[in-house]
Amino acid sequence: MRDPYEVLGVPRSATAAAIKSAYRKLAKKHHPDSNKNDPKAAERFAELNSANEIIGDEDKRKQFDRGEIDAEGKPRFQGFPGGGGPRGRAGPGGFESYSFRSGGAGPGAGAFEDILNSMFGGGMRGARPGAGGGAQFEFDTGGIGLDLDVNVAMSVSLEEAVKGGEKRVRLPNGKELNVKIPAGVIEGQQIRLRGQGETAQGHPPGDLLITISIAAHPFFKVDGADLRIDLPVTLYEAVLGAKVRVPTLGNAVELSVPKNTSSGRTFRLKGKGLPKSGGSGDLFVTIRIMLPDGNDAELEALMEKWRDQHPYNPRSGLG
Repeated sequence: MRDPYEVLGVPRSATAAAIKSAYRKLAKKHHPDSNKNDPKAAERFAELNSANEIIGDEDKRKQFDRGEIDAEGKPRFQGFPGGGGPRGRAGPGGFESYSFRSGGAGPGAGAFEDILNSMFGGGMRGARPGAGGGAQFEFDTGGIGLDLDVNVAMSVSLEEAVKGGEKRVRLPNGKELNVKIPAGVIEGQQIRLRGQGETAQGHPPGDLLITISIAAHPFFKVDGADLRIDLPVTLYEAVLGAKVRVPTLGNAVELSVPKNTSSGRTFRLKGKGLPKSGGSGDLFVTIRIMLPDGNDAELEALMEKWRDQHPYNPRSGLG
């Protein structure tokens, strides 16, 4: 993966707020739902998420800046304190082989080799005499730095995010898989399918990392575990009061709109939001008074009469 600062287009000196702003702007621009005719949009969106996971997190950003982790968040090998630095040379298969000096081939050399073998899974070669009488150890880093993971983005509906389901995802290599979506997934969550990434001879297969995005809903807006909806009502329903049907993610419910309800008034329906730990969020219903389409001479005459007989100024408090 590219340098996360480069992916998000920010300098290394950027503030956390600047990084957050850049990520939101680019994520909105490259979201797969906004680029349905661009086959590479999902790949770019996944790259943005990966970059934000590194430098959008304070601790991971410090680790990356210190060179402790790479752009994928994987640890970088730093060498051994007090020992000679690694010396790379071309090895079999095009990989690099590194040599480390132990500082001496004395009685402790065998124990040092045992430590290295335990760290590198038995991949250490035995000690052999080096220049100046020191013992030289070698190991092959065949798997170090080889990233076989595959990142893709998947857009799900709000109903799928809440209830779960199954969707088919297409990988960059053309392969297609059926993916089970667990109930309760959230925006930005990753699903890991082990062993479904790329393969390379002599290495375990990588994983498939699926980043979830929740598609915009026709009328619900997500606010954490809560949902919000604008509910259109007629002028006479707002004035006289009425029982109005309100959709939810389950069955529709009836909301009692009191008399003389103004547009913008919000009602809360408890437990009708998204599932969360210990229960569910709420559904907030905001009243929007809608006038009939076209000109209505009778309504206009009624309003003129009302204006003359009952004048009032709802903007008086604005100065």
